[in-house]
Amino acid sequence: MKVVALDQPSETEKQRIGFTIGQIVVPDDFDRMGSDEIENLFGTGA
Repeated sequence: MKVVALDQPSETEKQRIGFTIGQIVVPDDFDRMGSDEIENLFGTGA
């Protein structure tokens, strides 16, 4: 077995944050999606 250094990525390869801007839409009610179904499955806990 031989250990070798990896090539450092170029500046364009390093930029990952925001790479899907304009490609994904998150609904405003994302944090409440399916809440009725989840409540029916697990109850309210009260």
